[in-house]
Amino acid sequence: MIKDISAQQAWLMLQTRADAVLLDVRSTMEYYYVGHPAGALHIPLKEPPDWAMEQDFVEKVSSALVNKTGDMGNMLSAPVLIICRSGKRSMEAAAELSRQGFEEIYNIAEGFEGDKDEKNHRNTINGWRFHNLPWEQT
Repeated sequence: MIKDISAQQAWLMLQTRADAVLLDVRSTMEYYYVGHPAGALHIPLKEPPDWAMEQDFVEKVSSALVNKTGDMGNMLSAPVLIICRSGKRSMEAAAELSRQGFEEIYNIAEGFEGDKDEKNHRNTINGWRFHNLPWEQT
């Protein structure tokens, strides 16, 4: 089952659940140039120029979770919190992981940059950065 949560709820869960994983599914360019939540695992769902879903997305997520949890059984039940720019790609990623048997999936609906304001600017209404949650730029 997929649940929408806010950026603040996600941060709280990451602080209280040692088994929780924060997964950033934005493109590599976004991840490095715009910034990313501190400690996020980066596995892009889509990359330019075609923006098609990465064929090995689920395999990469599975491998990363096995490394974190220690075994395949725990991998499917580990809480996976997914973030993108504004919540759309993260929901696509959540749906794909759900289809593959992942049990506890959370979509960070505000995303990293949040919704657009009346001037089409992000980071002014909501989102990970707007709420001053830990992030870095590399």
